[in-house]
Amino acid sequence: MLHAGLEQYVLVSALLFALGFFGVLLRKNTLVIYMCLELMLVASTLALVAFSRFNGTMDGNVFVFFILTIAAAEVAVGLAIIVALFRQRHTVQVEELNHLKN
Repeated sequence: MLHAGLEQYVLVSALLFALGFFGVLLRKNTLVIYMCLELMLVASTLALVAFSRFNGTMDGNVFVFFILTIAAAEVAVGLAIIVALFRQRHTVQVEELNHLKN
């Protein structure tokens, strides 16, 4: 049975974060951008858990608990904002949402 080391966890975390980062930069749909932001959040929690496991402490796990609690509130608020913008503008494309006056 193969055991993954800290380097493998950090590499996967960095790849997930990079994927989310470039998704935020390159995508035009607000829902996809929001999912990429969540992917970046998951990548950071993966790194925290990996460091916590390999250091033999629970500090990273405690941070992850708080991050996931805040992420749940973020999902509720973020999706509410996206739904409100969709109801007002009838689109979720970023180019058409850049004028927030009217």
